Amino acid sequence: MSAERRLYRSDAARAAQRARRRRQVRRRRITLLVGMVLLLLLVPATISYAVRMDQPSSVPWTIRSVEWVRDNNGAWIVNLVERTYYSLTAPQAGGPGLSTLPSVVAGSGGIGAKSAYTPPPVESAISPALAGEGVWRPVGRSVAGVYPIRATVFRNEAAYPRIVTYAAWIDHSLTQLALYPGRTEPPQGSPRGPMMVPDGQRSRLLAVFNSGFKYADGHGGFAVNGRVYAPFTAGLGTLVGYNDGCLDIVRWSGGSPSANVVYARQNLPMIVDNGQPNPSLNNNGAQWGITLGNAIRVWRSGVGVDARGNLIYVAAPAQTVMSLASALIRAGAVRALEFDMNVYWPTFNYYRLPGARSPVKYLPNSQHPGITRYLTSDDRDFFAVYTRDETGNFTTPFK
Repeated sequence: MSAERRLYRSDAARAAQRARRRRQVRRRRITLLVGMVLLLLLVPATISYAVRMDQPSSVPWTIRSVEWVRDNNGAWIVNLVERTYYSLTAPQAGGPGLSTLPSVVAGSGGIGAKSAYTPPPVESAISPALAGEGVWRPVGRSVAGVYPIRATVFRNEAAYPRIVTYAAWIDHSLTQLALYPGRTEPPQGSPRGPMMVPDGQRSRLLAVFNSGFKYADGHGGFAVNGRVYAPFTAGLGTLVGYNDGCLDIVRWSGGSPSANVVYARQNLPMIVDNGQPNPSLNNNGAQWGITLGNAIRVWRSGVGVDARGNLIYVAAPAQTVMSLASALIRAGAVRALEFDMNVYWPTFNYYRLPGARSPVKYLPNSQHPGITRYLTSDDRDFFAVYTRDETGNFTTPFK
């Protein structure tokens, strides 16, 4: 091979090598630039997540992490995962029935304690009823020798004989209901208060339970002590407390709450009215559970009022909105709302001693925060059940 040819090949090899180096440098620069952009995008998200997790809450960090993803443009991911999980774990109809029911932890008021009024037993959907099924038992603690709260368990669907419904009945004439904002729900407004049961009110505390959907999902109005935290929508069902101590569930006619309203919490249209299911109820309507859809059976909760104006709380696993409405009617509700859903949100805890001592976690949903929920700061709004204020003041106490 001639010298000229060898020199030409050597120059071509060096040129190719230089070209490869330039491409490698460009790739490294592009990689570095992409990395810097991703880092810049992740920094705000990382700070947001760290701030959320650093705030004290009775909700476990795992659940708060899921909620952070949902609130930061990741709702579709959470919804997809939840829908897939609940679809795969949905209960099958039929099968063997139960031989016994979960026990209800009795109250601590002593032999002489009783209820001023006992609601009629709840009729089981399955005959014959099991021992104690549907019988309202006194729970929590007595007030002046009288129990203001009773609870029972029953089976609501003959097609699902192993699913148990949990219900609590609260005597409005002996109790005072209070609504508290959480850290993130409702999303706007102040004062936020303690975001838990105030220390100064725990001597009066009888029970706590969850509220309704997040505002982003239900767009429900929210007002406490004359302050409107979220606007009210005409036509939505609303749990209302008045300054004479009475409460009710109404179809909101429009506008802001009147001066005699102490608290008001909306959550979707009523699911029960005049003792009958809402005619528009169906298990496919997104309005009754927008994140999952209603065909999927999950933990659901609801509140109703009976014909005497007493409050009824109901929660159960593997429910649709139609089965929830049926359970509320069976428990005695003449008007009712759906409240929060999914395994970690329905909560009903009651206390057997003053000062929030001897707590009982009534609902056996394994993932919810447990007996300390609402005794430390919480992200969601909630209700507290107190003994009546001796001064006759029915506003929500923040201290």
